[in-house]
Amino acid sequence: MLWLYLHFPHLLLEHFSQSEATSRPMALISGHPPRVLQLNPEAEELGVTVGQTTQTATALAETLHLIEADMEEQGRVLEQQALWLYRHVARISLYPPDGILIEAGSLRRLHGSLSALWEKLQTHLAQRYLTAWLACGLTPKAARILARSRSGECSEDTQHLRRSLDRVTVGQSGLDEKTIERLQRMGLHTLGSVLQLPDRELARRLGPDISLALQKIEGSTADPQTDWLPPPYFHRQLDFAEDVEHSSGLLFPLQRALQELEEELRWRQQDTDTLQLEIRHRHRPVTPLQIRSTAPEHRASAFLALVRLRLERHELESPAIGLSVKVRRFMRRDAPIADDLFGESTASRDEARQHLLSRLQARLGDGALNTLSLNADHRPERAWLATSVQSRVSGADIPLPRRPLWLLRKPQPLTDMPKTWLTGPERISGGWWDGERVQRDYYIARLHSGQTGWLFRDVTGGWYIHGWFA
Repeated sequence: MLWLYLHFPHLLLEHFSQSEATSRPMALISGHPPRVLQLNPEAEELGVTVGQTTQTATALAETLHLIEADMEEQGRVLEQQALWLYRHVARISLYPPDGILIEAGSLRRLHGSLSALWEKLQTHLAQRYLTAWLACGLTPKAARILARSRSGECSEDTQHLRRSLDRVTVGQSGLDEKTIERLQRMGLHTLGSVLQLPDRELARRLGPDISLALQKIEGSTADPQTDWLPPPYFHRQLDFAEDVEHSSGLLFPLQRALQELEEELRWRQQDTDTLQLEIRHRHRPVTPLQIRSTAPEHRASAFLALVRLRLERHELESPAIGLSVKVRRFMRRDAPIADDLFGESTASRDEARQHLLSRLQARLGDGALNTLSLNADHRPERAWLATSVQSRVSGADIPLPRRPLWLLRKPQPLTDMPKTWLTGPERISGGWWDGERVQRDYYIARLHSGQTGWLFRDVTGGWYIHGWFA
């Protein structure tokens, strides 16, 4: 079996950098006293190194931007990277806080070759501005050791991989410091020299646990892995290197999150109509924002346009330190994509209408748009309701009598009898249950003015006009 390991040496720092429009010297600090834990190439060029104190680092690089971070957050960021990796591989195991293991042996046929898989992963890493050291190995631990020691190669040659592993120093083996010190005192400085010793001798000198760990590195003992499965929802969390004071400043980092959402929806072959945004502040509770689309959507550009309209009406109550995008509602993708309200097909026109409604709703607010819906009442004044565009119930399957498009707010007395009677009478009687009874005989008729009206005669014999047909 062949394994492929990805080690992310600057994962948390690069997570913060993804919210930056331009690159600049940055370093991640933690601890007491704070020391540099991760740094980007711009900071490295200025002489900053891992382990330096903040005073030394800022003395070397005046423009260095320091970010104090909780390293435990890196495990959450690692899961976000596993999400896109899962679209290309079948088995993933997480090695928090900075590694992901892939079972690569069964993927060679799917991707054409091991090198094709390797190149595909490198391409996706570059697109996401991520640094990862890749390595192949005959065992999970061997692949991890080669990746972390930056000795990885794209190879499935068992002899070559074993020679690479043998050259790794015991200090890079991942064993605990006490064991490493004991091995060095014994004159064993590489893994090759250690693995040449008999298992019984290793167990006697180093203990059964260390002997078992070395056997797993070599592959003489099984090393079962726990497969990681993606959650049934989409969640992308963004952390900003600096506080964002204006809502327009949220759009740039949101672009990448929405692009990842589009990739996720394409992979799922599904759409969504609801985005849950949560803006995190330093000293205030989270601000939730719900972005609704009147039609299922998957394009990042469409979501970004809706978010931009919504943020134009939203002022930040406090500077934002982060943002998250959640999608829990997934829908079938079976509607065509169109933006032309006067398109040739009915489907494209309907799609364009839904996009227009979504944009109006994002600009005017959730309760600003209403649509007409049927109400179970025979009286014309009460036969309709104004409901939200999301809660509209289709009445396409219900046979309906002909009704005027323009219904007068109050019936007006008819002063001149019609020239031509077209249809009628249609008797409408109801309202006895609420004290507002009506009993009318309705007609459709053409008046002397040429208009087509909806007329009725009530029980008193009076004639009224109640609406106009187009």
